Amino acid sequence: MKLTHKQKLSMLNDGYIHIPGVIPKVLVDQAIKHINHAVGEGMPPEKMTTFRAQSYCPDLQDKSPITGLFYDTPVKSLVEDLLGEGMSLPVGGGQIALRFPTLQDPPAVARPHLDGMYSPHNGVKEGTIGNFTMLVGVLLSPVREDFAGNFTVWPGTHAAYEQYFRENGAESLIQGMPPVALPEPVQTKGEPGDVFLVHYQLAHSVAANASPWTRYAIFFRVKHTEHGIDWKAPMTDIWLHWPGIREIAERV
Repeated sequence: MKLTHKQKLSMLNDGYIHIPGVIPKVLVDQAIKHINHAVGEGMPPEKMTTFRAQSYCPDLQDKSPITGLFYDTPVKSLVEDLLGEGMSLPVGGGQIALRFPTLQDPPAVARPHLDGMYSPHNGVKEGTIGNFTMLVGVLLSPVREDFAGNFTVWPGTHAAYEQYFRENGAESLIQGMPPVALPEPVQTKGEPGDVFLVHYQLAHSVAANASPWTRYAIFFRVKHTEHGIDWKAPMTDIWLHWPGIREIAERV
C-alpha cells in the first residue's frame, strides 16, 4: 500500500497523516476481544497511573492480536513508503492506550508533549530523551466528536521545534517543552481501523473522554535503522530519515 502525494504533503506540512480503513474489521475485533478479556481479569488499582503513562494490559503488548495490527496489515508498507523499505527496526509491541470516560466538567485537552520525555511513571530515565522516528496510531473504536478521548495534535509544530532545536540544541528538551507559539489543537476523529502516521516531533496529547464509551487505540513507536547513530540529528533535521518526504520537501 502506497501513500498519495496529497497524503505525503500532509506529513510535510502538518506532521501527520490520517488514513481511513487500513485495518480489517476482523483484526480490530480480535484486538478488542483480547484487550477486554485482559481487563476483565482485573487491574491492580495501584498500577493504574503507570498503565495510563505506559500501557494497559502490558502482558498483551507483544502478542499477535496487537503486533498483527502492524505486521499483518498494510501498516508496515505505509511506514516503509516514508522511511524506506527495510529501513525501520522491528516493532516489538504496541502501547495499549485506553481512555475511560471522565466526569470532568468541562472536559479539557491535556498539555502538549513529545514522547520520550521523563515523567515519574512513564519508564523514561531521568535526564534522557527516548525519542524515535514515527508514531503509528491505530484506532480500534469510533471517535466521532470532540472530547471523546481524541488523539490531539498541534499541526506544524514538528517544524517549529526543528528550528528551536537548531538554535538551542536537541538536549534542551530535557529541560521541558520548547517555549514556542502553538497553533490551535486539532482533536482528530476517525473510525475503527483508521491509522495515523505521526512525526515523532509533532506536539500531541489526548482530549478528555466525556463520552459514555471507552476509547481504544494502539500506538507503535518506530525507529529508523540509523536512529541510534545520533539521536540528536533527526531533531534538527526532521526529514533526515524520511526519504519519502525528503524528496517532496526538496521540490517544494
